[in-house]
Amino acid sequence: MSHSHHHHAHDHNDLKGRNLLISILLNILITASQVIGGIISGSLALLSDALHNFSDVLSLIVSYVANKLSKKEASIQRTFGYKRAEILAAFINASTLIIVAILLIIEAVKRFQNPEIIKSGLVIWLSVLGIVANGLSVLLLKKDAKNNINMRSAYLHLLTDMMASVAVLIGGLLMKFYQVFWVDSLLTFLIALYLIWMGYDLLKTSTKMLMLFTPSHINIKEVVNNVNQIPKVKRLHHVHIWNLSDNELHLEAHLDLTEDVSITEFDAILQDIEVFLHEQYDINHVTIQPEFNKNDSKEVIVQD
Repeated sequence: MSHSHHHHAHDHNDLKGRNLLISILLNILITASQVIGGIISGSLALLSDALHNFSDVLSLIVSYVANKLSKKEASIQRTFGYKRAEILAAFINASTLIIVAILLIIEAVKRFQNPEIIKSGLVIWLSVLGIVANGLSVLLLKKDAKNNINMRSAYLHLLTDMMASVAVLIGGLLMKFYQVFWVDSLLTFLIALYLIWMGYDLLKTSTKMLMLFTPSHINIKEVVNNVNQIPKVKRLHHVHIWNLSDNELHLEAHLDLTEDVSITEFDAILQDIEVFLHEQYDINHVTIQPEFNKNDSKEVIVQD
C-alpha cells in the first residue's frame, strides 16, 4: 500500500486567533449592555438579541479553542492531531444557533399574546451599539470565513447578530414614533426564523463532514472513470473520499492493475494519479492499495 499527500499552506492562523479574540471581547460588551438595557426597557427583542449575543460569545470561544487545537502536532495517541476540531466546533455552533432560535420563537409567541410598553429610546441606542460592534467583528472574520468552516460558523453567528440589531433598531424607531409595541415580538420571531435558516445549512455541512460523507462537489463515478483511463490502470475500486478538515481532502482506494508491475513502476503510476486528483479535484492526500489478479470485489463502493 502506498500513500502521498499535498498540503495547502496554513497561513494567518495567529491572525485568525487574534480576530476571534477581539470578536469575543466585543460580544461580551454587547451582551452585558443589552441584558441591562433589555431589563430596564422591557424589550423582548433586545433581550433576545442579548441571548443570541451570549450564544455568540460561547460559539466564538468554541471556535477560538478549536482554532488553537487545530494547530497542535499529531502524536502516537492522536495520529491526525486535532484537525477535525474545527468541524466539531462548526457543528456545535450551528446547533446552538437553532436551539437559541427555537427558544426565541417560544418567547415571542408569549409576548405577542401579552404585549408590554417598551422604553424605545434605550432600545435604539443599544441596537446601534450592536450594529457597530458586530459589524466590526464581521469584517474581521469575513476573509477567513470563505475557506474555513469553523470561521464560517463564527462569522454566521456575528452576521445574524448584526442583522438582528438592525431589526431591533427598526423596531425601536417604530415603537418610539408610532407606539407599535407588538412589532417587538414580530421582529424577535423573524430573527429566530433567520437563525434557523442560516444554522441548518451549516449544521448539514458539518454533519456530513463528521460522518465522512463524500463532499458534495465530488462525483465518485467520474473520479473512478477518469483514473481508469491512466495507463496500466485496470480499475479503481473500494473508494472512499472524505474531508479530514476544510483544507484536507482524502482519497483511499484499491487499484487493480493490468499487469504485475514493479514497485518502481507502481510509484510512477501513483504519481500520475496523485497529480491528476490534485489538479482536477483538489484531493491532497491519496492512499492506494495496488492489486493484480486479486480475487475480491471490484465494485466502486464496498462496505468494509
